Amino acid sequence: MQAAFLLALVGNALLVSGQFDPHWWPGRSGIVQLFEWKWNDIGDECERFLAPMGFGGVQISPPTENSIILDPFRPWWERYQPVSYYLNTRSGNEAEFAQMVRRCNAVGVRIYADVVFNQMAATTQHGGGGGSTADVTRLSYPAVPYNASDFNVNCQVDDKSNPIEQRNCRLYGLPDLNQKSEWVRDRIMHFLNKLIIYGVAGFRVDAAKHMWPGDLQAIYSSLSNLAQNHGFPQNARPFITQVVVDMSGDGISKHEYTALGTITEFRYSDTIGYIFSGQQRLSDLSTWGPAWGFPPSERTLVFVDNQVNQRGHGPGKGHVLTYKDGKNYIMATAFMLAHTYGIPRVMSSYNFNNGDHGPPSDLNGNIISPTITPDGLCANGWVCEHRMNPIANMIGFRNAVAGTEINYWVDNGRYQVAFCRGNQGFIVFNLEVADLDQIMQTCLPAGKYCDVITGKVNEGVCTGYTIEVDTNGLARIYVAAFGGYGVLAVHVGARIQ
Repeated sequence: MQAAFLLALVGNALLVSGQFDPHWWPGRSGIVQLFEWKWNDIGDECERFLAPMGFGGVQISPPTENSIILDPFRPWWERYQPVSYYLNTRSGNEAEFAQMVRRCNAVGVRIYADVVFNQMAATTQHGGGGGSTADVTRLSYPAVPYNASDFNVNCQVDDKSNPIEQRNCRLYGLPDLNQKSEWVRDRIMHFLNKLIIYGVAGFRVDAAKHMWPGDLQAIYSSLSNLAQNHGFPQNARPFITQVVVDMSGDGISKHEYTALGTITEFRYSDTIGYIFSGQQRLSDLSTWGPAWGFPPSERTLVFVDNQVNQRGHGPGKGHVLTYKDGKNYIMATAFMLAHTYGIPRVMSSYNFNNGDHGPPSDLNGNIISPTITPDGLCANGWVCEHRMNPIANMIGFRNAVAGTEINYWVDNGRYQVAFCRGNQGFIVFNLEVADLDQIMQTCLPAGKYCDVITGKVNEGVCTGYTIEVDTNGLARIYVAAFGGYGVLAVHVGARIQ
């Protein structure tokens, strides 16, 4: 008994110390959510773009077999209705999944799997994408297997202020698994450990808010260490980020989960959208971080938008900025990547016209691969925000200023803000109706620098705007009010003279 107790203590210590580390390679940072991409395409993107640009990792869509939903035709949310834990989806089969993770790890881009184990599919009329069958009426999912004894009682979430209903009843009518069951925990653990063996670096735990923290801790602490044959150090623990929406005072706090892993801070998304749409002064951002009610930086995954709220679902739907908002979206994303707060995740979308719209696909529902245009952007129905010059290059900015703090902040009390990151980087934002044109302190060594928002360095030449920094760190800075991105960013890695 004493040995078991000591083993439990060791397991809990590992859980507390390891689950906040995304395991990025040195000189890398940031996560990109390649939403609904196929596994082979993700492998290609890791090798040809993400690794060269300095991205740290990729969040993938749920890899487990899901229910086929035809009305509406193959919506994005069918991926969140599992019928089994087999690795067989529209994104690819198990062999393709394993190969994708291996390829990305080989070039230093980590993979984080979006995992769904709060619920099972609510409709199985057309079976699973890999051929599995299920009977929702009898709560029979033989491919796992689960039966009626593995689920909580059939109740709906009627009182959103009641944490018991939130965690024990059916979210959107989806059959709610009982994670207190040893059998259920064992099925979940087996599934997650299988992904770890294949080389994933961690997990986005869907609907974590709707599961009891103690049950999640039991599951997390039973997981294997990360695979050393995929380049992870000995005793490395899976990175955990949990979907905990804490915006409406519904009786469940994000702080109940921050000891278990990072949480997805939806208030961040809502607030940064509100500010960069011009509804609040940019100068107020001088205290950005925990002072705004956010958890500690290392325990928070931050984002401008995700697959849910960009479509007007869920929290913050009135303020969320998306790729459709152009300049304001670029500014908000640049600020997120330039600031010290949080573990940033960049959204990479496809074009959508309604809240159910699934990924680009053919008449049979097969996902169509993105094509890459001569200027490096995506086509074939894919938006690929992560490839937009201002966003992709801000990953390089973040990597260049790693380890520095915000040591020089200036603003005009309204909609113009600038700050330095040590003596490694400088960024300025202009959301006024007038141009910004003045001499400013950049904190940088003397030289000529390329603005990574409007251009990039190609064989020693900047394809965009440049600034000249004198021996005192001063430079003339111009950011137009209209016709541009509203932001200028330079760093030591973009010095051309």
